[in-house]
Amino acid sequence: MPFYVMRDQQPLFVREFGQGQQPVLVLSGLGMKSWQWLPFLYPQRKNFRFIIPDWRGFGHSRHCEIPQGLDAISSHWQDLSDVIQHKHLEKFIVIAYSMGATTAMHGMAHGDLTTYLQAYLHIDQSPKIVVDATWSHGLFAEQQQLFKQHLAQLSQLLHTYHPHRYIQELSSHERFHLIAIWHQLLEFQNSNDLFPRLFKVAQRHHMLQPIILPMQRLDYLAWYVDTYLQHDQDYRVALQQLNCPSTFFMGTRSKLYPIEGQRLIAANMQQQAHCVEFERSGHTPLVSEPKKFAQALSAFLRRHHQHSGE
Repeated sequence: MPFYVMRDQQPLFVREFGQGQQPVLVLSGLGMKSWQWLPFLYPQRKNFRFIIPDWRGFGHSRHCEIPQGLDAISSHWQDLSDVIQHKHLEKFIVIAYSMGATTAMHGMAHGDLTTYLQAYLHIDQSPKIVVDATWSHGLFAEQQQLFKQHLAQLSQLLHTYHPHRYIQELSSHERFHLIAIWHQLLEFQNSNDLFPRLFKVAQRHHMLQPIILPMQRLDYLAWYVDTYLQHDQDYRVALQQLNCPSTFFMGTRSKLYPIEGQRLIAANMQQQAHCVEFERSGHTPLVSEPKKFAQALSAFLRRHHQHSGE
């Protein structure tokens, strides 16, 4: 299994496949596992070498320990930087979705990611999560304060469960309470009615309750929740100053990150950005429009493979 030892001695799983010489780093969104990219990337395996980390807490990296003193985004960038060094990568393409895009922007603003980039694909994410007088297109826009109230309630609850680490260690009442608060958060993304249906089933079947959550480790869930509660970074300048070709995939119905903000950033890039809008999608075009997503992703890769000189 392709594990790499991070600077804190934790083994991070990194999925790798493809026969091509041109490396592509793929940065997943919250809750994703690296294998979920395979249907979209496998057709391009002869032209590229794909490198997809499982973030800490997910997939084969679910047993990694949480680093001391780092929020999730800073930790992901630190791990990604370690992977780049382990692999001796010099130039590569980055595909970054949601939290993965935040990690990439963090590397642009606070690290040396821009020096490695051949091309960048940014998938449905805002360069600034916080809504304030300078930016109205952050997480859930005008509903952000209400969302953060629910998020703070979830954070407080999770911290009361310490030292329990897994949802299975909780009583049935505690599990149901946790799932109920999580369901309130999901209702902010009600463009897809799958989660409400799953919640109703989980109400009747305790064994199904864990599938509603993105992970089973309570300490990890608290870490990610606290990261989004406290995150106040503004990556607009770092993103706009990219000196490599960039492409933006945007869900026109995205409630997490309003498309107006994503259009604004794309329009103000230092180099003209290529934009693809998904008219029937919210924040998850991979799920809502998988065929169009696969086609657009393949077109992005083919475009930059042609420019690679191979």
